[in-house]
Amino acid sequence: MSAFDVVVIGLGAMGSAAAYHLARRGARVLGIDRFAPPHPHGSSHGATRVIRLGYFEHPSYVPLVRRAYALWRELESAAATPLLRLTGIAEIGPGDGAVVGGTLAAARLHRLPHEVLSASALMQRFPAFRVPADYVGVVQPDGGILQVEPAIRAHLALAAAAGAELRTGETVRAVEPTAGGVRVATDRGAITAGAAIVAAGPWASTVLPDAGLPLRVTRQVMAWFWPREAALFAAERFPVFLLESRHGIHYGFPPDHMGVKVAKHFHGDETVDPDAHDHDLSAADEAMIRMALAEHLPAADGPVRAAQTCLYTMTPDGDFVIDCVGSPRIILASPCSGHGFKFAPVVGEIVADLATSGTTGHDVARFRLARFARTR
Repeated sequence: MSAFDVVVIGLGAMGSAAAYHLARRGARVLGIDRFAPPHPHGSSHGATRVIRLGYFEHPSYVPLVRRAYALWRELESAAATPLLRLTGIAEIGPGDGAVVGGTLAAARLHRLPHEVLSASALMQRFPAFRVPADYVGVVQPDGGILQVEPAIRAHLALAAAAGAELRTGETVRAVEPTAGGVRVATDRGAITAGAAIVAAGPWASTVLPDAGLPLRVTRQVMAWFWPREAALFAAERFPVFLLESRHGIHYGFPPDHMGVKVAKHFHGDETVDPDAHDHDLSAADEAMIRMALAEHLPAADGPVRAAQTCLYTMTPDGDFVIDCVGSPRIILASPCSGHGFKFAPVVGEIVADLATSGTTGHDVARFRLARFARTR
């Protein structure tokens, strides 16, 4: 039996950040992961993620992502590793669509720098795009790219340097409240601690099987396409983008050595077992991405250079879950639903607050589990 202040279960984006924030505060931290992060089995891989300040999902996310920007810069400095590159972001679609409408609502409420471009002005500035005349582009200078695997490595390395114990290749079997904290059973033995943070991503329901968590795991696909007209994708001519069309919402990145990375948000919305899903790119997967390229980004519609699958852990409403489960000493961090990675450092800060003091100065009321009980 070992005693720790906090056990962090899962060391991907959220768990690695939680371990870091706890350890730097002087807490005795144990981090456990069944794999060896960063790894390609869950949600925190695939080279890059979008970061954006104007948040179409809901304006209430903006203060959190603002804090995340500051913490990403702090992490870069502490790790001496570049992690966040600003490219600007173009969010494109019908003026009354979810992406443009939601982005403008957030930008106006929080007075974020942005431009609204007509379809013709958008295509003049970013000539790789082809969009209908009634589409609108919202361009924000603060959008950019996060480096996924280096970010997780940085959080873990700094957590370990601050005294955290990190164990990989160890599987958690149960998390139970005790009179003084929690007991965590793994395939190597039992651990006692003051609190547990469950940041297990697609395996959250496996770790907390009796909690009745309203989580569904879905399969996603990311693909890299070699552009047909490379000149159209020069840095000043092609930002990170979100594009809402009749084909769904697609997002993508300026090219790297593998080409232009593009994916369909929610992809096929296919519910899967995180331990048994197809990791290969099928013809149907490719078609779901190419249909948007062919119509709206034809210069990127070249050969596939690489592809990876990842997992979304979805809530019914698409918002996060950050809350206590069954005990104030067991904290679930499931800030997922396909838009969570950018928040990793601030989520780490939040759950470190909750695990050590039971409260946080950040507004997380939107992420309580009780909202699903009201719905039911």
